[in-house]
Amino acid sequence: MTPPDATPPHSHPIRWPGALVWVLAALAMGVLYPVLDLANLAMLLVLASAMAALWLTPAMCLAACALAVLVFNFAFVPPRFTFSVDLHQHALLLTTMLSVSWTVALLMARQRRLAEAERLLAQRARQLQDVGATLRDTDDPRSLAPDLQAALGALVGAPVALLLRDGADADTRLGEASSDGWEGLGMSLRHSQAMGPGTGRHEDQAAWYLPLRGRQAGLGAALLPLTNPPEATPELRAHAQALCDQMGLALERANATQAAALAREQAHAHALRNTLLAAISHDYRTPLATILGAASSLHDQADRLSAEQRQRLAATIIDEAGQLGRITDNTLQLARLDTPGLALHLDWESAEEMVGTVLRRARQRQPNRAVKARLQPGLPLLRVDAVLLVQLLDNLVDNALKYGGDAAPVEIAATLETGLIRLAVLDRGPGIAPEWRERVFDAFQRGDPGGTAQPADAPARRGAGVGLAVCRTIARAHGGELTLRMRQRGGCSFECTLPVTTAQTSAAEALP
Repeated sequence: MTPPDATPPHSHPIRWPGALVWVLAALAMGVLYPVLDLANLAMLLVLASAMAALWLTPAMCLAACALAVLVFNFAFVPPRFTFSVDLHQHALLLTTMLSVSWTVALLMARQRRLAEAERLLAQRARQLQDVGATLRDTDDPRSLAPDLQAALGALVGAPVALLLRDGADADTRLGEASSDGWEGLGMSLRHSQAMGPGTGRHEDQAAWYLPLRGRQAGLGAALLPLTNPPEATPELRAHAQALCDQMGLALERANATQAAALAREQAHAHALRNTLLAAISHDYRTPLATILGAASSLHDQADRLSAEQRQRLAATIIDEAGQLGRITDNTLQLARLDTPGLALHLDWESAEEMVGTVLRRARQRQPNRAVKARLQPGLPLLRVDAVLLVQLLDNLVDNALKYGGDAAPVEIAATLETGLIRLAVLDRGPGIAPEWRERVFDAFQRGDPGGTAQPADAPARRGAGVGLAVCRTIARAHGGELTLRMRQRGGCSFECTLPVTTAQTSAAEALP
């Protein structure tokens, strides 16, 4: 915020050019006296009075004109070097000179005041425009409160105090003020009304109390001491109030934006909670019922079951409990990654180690299924959260084992491309219908093995339908992306691309 010129439009700090004009005019008349008559010399005096009025005050101009006429009479009007006048036309000339000089000087002074006032109004209008643009572009108007304080101080030529409302019972104070001053600021803030000279309220105060008004209520107040009461014009107060209102509107807009963001976060949290509860209530019932049935059989009929039957029931419990664990991990991870301002636990990790971990887990869960890996040699390290990346690949492999068919093995591939590493999980299943190739990444959506997809409440499928949504969220949290590509001879390729930097490549080369 750039403060406007606080100089009043009817005063000017520079005076010497006006005096110089009169000195030069006197010299010119002295040099031209032998060749010009009195009427033409008088024109030089009128010209000097008009030019000197550009720098001198009206009182100075009138006094200078009167003195110049007396000197002109003494030096040039016959009889010279006396103040007497022989001819009536000379007396008329002197009177006319004095009248015209005074008139011209007063007109020039008036025009100068008007020009100064216009300049000041234009400067204040530009300041309001600049302040509005600055406040509009910032997300935190409170950080610009010291700039407003400086701009208001430049207007009145004294330190300004600000009171900003932070909450229902919290305020921020900027500047110095007496206890009565802070009390007056609080009153102006609460009632959203200006106080002080010219406001109609507490006219006896030697300061202005101006509220920072929004559309609904005051959000702060400013204390402007009036050290020079004659300069406390209504125009100056109106401009100061306009600056305060700009800040008040910006604060109100920022509060509304913050409240809207909080409401959106709360709505998102409620929606996510309701969705999680719906998914849990539906998708957890089948594995829980299976676990309960198998456990009840073991408990009630253990002595009548063969060892093979007991082992099969125990394996069922382990498998369904593992399925519940994966559903729970994916659902909670999705909720965690949607939290604003989440900080990942990043470290330098090897793609080979993460793929190896996923292979071991997949072979332990389904030892009868073929899962293999194909990694390009010399892959650089990745600065990632290893737990999340392993979960991403684990979800993709589990998804491929479910829907990729039993004939061909599931493959994990890692390749280095220009500026990125591509981690892909490939299968030879029936694929996914075109209209569902993006929707499968939405939470609580599932695809069936026939090439179509179905909502998460379909009774024939296991899982909460959050695995792919979690995978895409993890990829994007690392600055990457997860996409689906259909393979030419059938099947899907889910591909996660992660950026590689020079620092990552250097870290890989530094390893022994």
